[in-house]
Amino acid sequence: MSAASPEARNGILSVADLVVKFPVAGGGLFSKLSFVHAVDGVSLSVSRGTSFGIVGESGSGKSTTAQAIMRLVGVTDGRIVLDGDDVTGLQGKALQKVRRKLQIVFQDPFSALDPRRRAGDLIREPLDLLQIGSAREREERVKALLGEVGLQPQAADLFPHQFSGGQRQRLCIARALAPEPDLIVCDEAVSALDVAIQAQILNLLKKLQRKRGLTYIFISHDLGVVQNFCDEIAVMYLGKIVEQGASSDIFGKPAHPYTWSLIAAACPPGELRDSLKTKYLVRGDPPSPVDPKPGCRFAQRCPYAIDECKREHPALSTLEHGHKAACIRIGDIPAPTFL
Repeated sequence: MSAASPEARNGILSVADLVVKFPVAGGGLFSKLSFVHAVDGVSLSVSRGTSFGIVGESGSGKSTTAQAIMRLVGVTDGRIVLDGDDVTGLQGKALQKVRRKLQIVFQDPFSALDPRRRAGDLIREPLDLLQIGSAREREERVKALLGEVGLQPQAADLFPHQFSGGQRQRLCIARALAPEPDLIVCDEAVSALDVAIQAQILNLLKKLQRKRGLTYIFISHDLGVVQNFCDEIAVMYLGKIVEQGASSDIFGKPAHPYTWSLIAAACPPGELRDSLKTKYLVRGDPPSPVDPKPGCRFAQRCPYAIDECKREHPALSTLEHGHKAACIRIGDIPAPTFL
């Protein structure tokens, strides 16, 4: 048996051809069943100890991808391999065992916390469910976790409504840390917070990553946050990855017109953004994800689309150094000049 490559040894998560479809009721008894293609053939690999970002508009499939990785929604097709183990079809106790390695921090810290339970009980909950340690060890663990996320030990006796939004998110992070996972999914984990608190939470996440060797999958629509936080980024549009690469490549030399549009839209209001509107900012809403038409999903809104784009779906092709993009016109259209 040959030795594994450094990439394989360092990889903690591998997702291959992931598909998540939801049925849509038809118009009549004999009408054809339609499906929402929420995630359609997503493949990605995440290295241990890194932060992998997934960005895109609302409805792009980024959160559904995260929830499928967490096994919170059903997987229609594809494989999810966590630390060498195929977790795609796990159920019951086998899936519960995986929860020790894989945790999630949701967008809204208030709705993620049971308002009727005290903070200490909420943090201890995964330890109780997974039967980790003795009762005394769990209590000590709760106190240590509160300190690790920047809260006082007496916070254990308070209810969620007695905390600020940033403090509630710290509680959610402490709860995610409780079973000592290897990978944490942050699903829009800072988008509900104001800018100053966002910075504090992001700094905390980075500090925990350095201390514990954590791996993050970071879902966000905020390109500025993702650029500074993530090592690698996947750009999603209507259920598919259209570009993927190191953060420096995505923001330094983006290759897909949709990525150009996202970066242009993220520019602050002013002369630069005004000058980009006609060239890079797309208009209109994405097409329906129900039984999508053949061809490139972005062709309907892309200012550079040609007839071939509407007939053939482009493969995610490697450009250089692991940088990938799905566009048949790469090299034919001028690269952006605003970076």
